[in-house]
Parts: sequence; structure tokens; C-alpha cells
Amino acid sequence: MSEPAPESIPPLTSLTEEESLLRDTVRQFAQQEIGPHVRAMDEAQHLDPGILRQLFELGLMAIEAPLELGGAGSSFFSAVLAVEEISRVDPAVAVIVDVQNTLAVNAFLRWATPEQQRLWLPRLAQQTVCAYALSEAGSGSDAFSLSTQARSEGNNFILNGRKLWISNAMEADLFLVFATINPAAGYRGITAFLVERGTPGFTIGHKEDKMGIRASSTCELLFDDCRVPASNIVGEPGKGYKIAIETLNEGRIGIAAQMLGLAEGAWSLAVKYSKERKQFGKAISEFQAVQFALAEMATQIEAARNLVYNAARMKCAGVPFVKEAAIAKLFASRVAEQVASQAVEIYGGYGFVRDYPMEKFYRDAKIGSIYEGTSNMQLATIGKLILS
Repeated sequence: MSEPAPESIPPLTSLTEEESLLRDTVRQFAQQEIGPHVRAMDEAQHLDPGILRQLFELGLMAIEAPLELGGAGSSFFSAVLAVEEISRVDPAVAVIVDVQNTLAVNAFLRWATPEQQRLWLPRLAQQTVCAYALSEAGSGSDAFSLSTQARSEGNNFILNGRKLWISNAMEADLFLVFATINPAAGYRGITAFLVERGTPGFTIGHKEDKMGIRASSTCELLFDDCRVPASNIVGEPGKGYKIAIETLNEGRIGIAAQMLGLAEGAWSLAVKYSKERKQFGKAISEFQAVQFALAEMATQIEAARNLVYNAARMKCAGVPFVKEAAIAKLFASRVAEQVASQAVEIYGGYGFVRDYPMEKFYRDAKIGSIYEGTSNMQLATIGKLILS
């Protein structure tokens, strides 16, 4: 029999007054301010700068950072709620909020020096996007087979290499870059560096033309004798692997929240459409087949919500959550694909054309089983932990 949840973890789907207010505020913002721009941003493959500015103004870009450093002084769970609510309208916009909070700000709070925190956290809260640069051409699921190297030279490190699939690269002014200072040491040589946009030897390369979440930029990063001061190391030299492992474990809850929000958005629109679309003289919502489909979708969403909230509550309570995060991401990404696919079918022919929102939800859903750990990697993690 499993151990009962610690008393410090509230009931999964209940929200505090502060959390409810945040959810309602973000939901209204997403519907009113993001909603009208979703299609245009998707077609242009570009995040509206006005929306990015509003994300900062609403305090959504450093939710966990303390008030004295410009942040919202709130919780990881609140960041997860924000990602979920934005994803109901546009999962692409949610990417920038997710990466900023669950990866970048999280890394600063746990691993940066007090000086680095005082310098950067106010900027991350107010105006600066930070991208997370780990992946490479030969380093995907095998995250630590890095070829990007950093050699020591006086009080500096010289970075050389290439990163791929870096989210938010076009919008970012700061990059958390993982490179090895000792290839012979394997993962124990990996070190995390802060690299600012405009640093000589550092350029933003090719921007990917993606199937989904197209308003979210995904680019390669090129380092050619890029000189970075040793004071820009985050954590300790050779301990970058620990930063990557622990932040990605938390980041997976954010991706699960993104997929949960996507499924909720697709389902709610499918319900609305089913009441409006008439065939054989009545709304298709009156047909049992459609009712059963919507019921199955609602059941999957409710299960995913409990898994996501459970993992987030556990993280906030300071109890082990790695297995629960992997389960949440695995399940929520599957639910997003299934719900989006079924919603397309409920829309019928209209679900297959870009004049209606369903085909975008369907395209956006696929990435959930790929980034921040593929579904197979989540299964491997779950299997290892349940058998340990």
C-alpha cells in the first residue's frame, strides 16, 4: 500500500484564494489578449511583442522569484497554473512562460550566486527572456553526450560548439548554456554558463520551421571562440549535469501542464461546437456517440489534471516527485493528442481547415511527447523508479 500524501499537500484540485485569483486573471488575459492573435502568430511564426510585454507586466515571467528581487513571490504550483491557463488558448505562448519559470528562474533560485540573483532575477521578472540551451544534434535523449566545449583561459572560458532546438532563442537576451570543460570526465565535466546575446562569438542561427507551436521560436545557437567570464558559471564547474537533471525534472511538470491546458481548450471548444452544429434536425450534442466521445475526453482530462497537480504539489512540499512528474508528462501528452484528435473529428470537415482552431491544437499537441524528455524516456524513468 502506498504511503499517504503528506499533510502539507492540499487536496489536488482545490485551489487557495491566491491560486484561484491567479487562474482567473490569467484565463481572462489569455482569452481577451492572446486569443485574437493566435492565428496570426501561428501563420507568421512569431510571438507578438505586445503579448510578451504584457506577460512581464502581469508578473508571469518570474512567478517564484522573491518580491525583493522583482518577482511575484509565489509558488511553483502557481507557475504551473499559469502555463495551463495560457495553453487553453495558445500552447505556443505558454512555452515562453513555462521555460522562463520552470527552467530558467528555477535554476537561478537554486544554483545561482547571490550576486547573480541580484543582477538577473529583477531583469527576468521585468524584461529579459532567458533560454535554456542543453540540446545538440547528437545530444537529445542522451542529454549529456555534449560536444559543445568550454576551455579555461585566465579568468574566462572560451565556448565552441552548436546547440539545436533551443526554445525562445529569438526572444531571449540571456542563455543558460551547458558545455563540457573536460570531455574525458563525461557528464562530470558539464558546466552551466550564462551567455548574453551580443557576446562576441555567439550568434543565433537557423530558426526551425515547425509543425506546431509555431509562434514559439526554436533556433540553433552557434559558439565560435565565445569568451565568457568565469563569474558567469552557474553552480560549480563540473556540476552542470545536476542543474540540468533537477531543472528538467521540474520542467516536465510544466510541459504536462501545457498539454493539460491544450486538452482543456480543445475539449471546451468541441463541447461548444457540438451544441451549435446541427445534423438530421438536431444538435450533434444530442447524439449518444458525440456525448460518449465528450465524456471520454472529459474523463481523460480530469485524470491528467489530478496527475499534474499532484506532481506540482509534491514539488512544492519538498517531497520526492520525479516519478510523479514523469507519469504526469507521459499521461498528459497522450491525453492532449487523443483529445485534440477527437475534437477534430467532432468538428468534422471544419476541424481540418485553418479557419477553425482545432487543426492548430492537433498540430501543437504532438510536441508534448517529444521535448523535455520523450515518452519512451518517461517510461524508462517510471520503470526504473518503481523497480528500485
